Amino acid sequence: MSRVPLTVRGAEKLREELNHLKTVERPRVIQAIADAREHGDLKENAEYHAAREQQGFIEGRIQEIEGKLSNAQIIDVTEVNANGKVIFGATVVLSDEENGGEVTYQIVGDDEANIKEGRISVNAPIARALIGREEGDFVSVQTPGGVREYEVVEVRYL
Repeated sequence: MSRVPLTVRGAEKLREELNHLKTVERPRVIQAIADAREHGDLKENAEYHAAREQQGFIEGRIQEIEGKLSNAQIIDVTEVNANGKVIFGATVVLSDEENGGEVTYQIVGDDEANIKEGRISVNAPIARALIGREEGDFVSVQTPGGVREYEVVEVRYL
């Protein structure tokens, strides 16, 4: 399996979720199954079936997170000497050439992406267009609404 890039923050959030699932959710659903078994006939016990389904989801998520963490390539952008270039983990301030507005994006792994928080996947078209660029460079990005032109105003490594 190929390496999955993650920021330090993204890896920490996955570890926190894994810990929560193992220490809080897993024991809670095991107790719910035990309680449901006490109610008698399991064939028509909706509580039992719901708890078993939830247990399957929790166990699946635990395996998924453990797999991602075992294949993760954790990149600490503060320790990488990128010489002002846009790299994975960098925060980029862009000026939209069409309307003059500014947007700020951090380039992160697929699991960390959240456009509302300004984090875009390294596999997104705009991120792919930005990788390797420097402050002052102009970038053309094909979007569903047509080609957009951006200027790289600032590159930060936070």
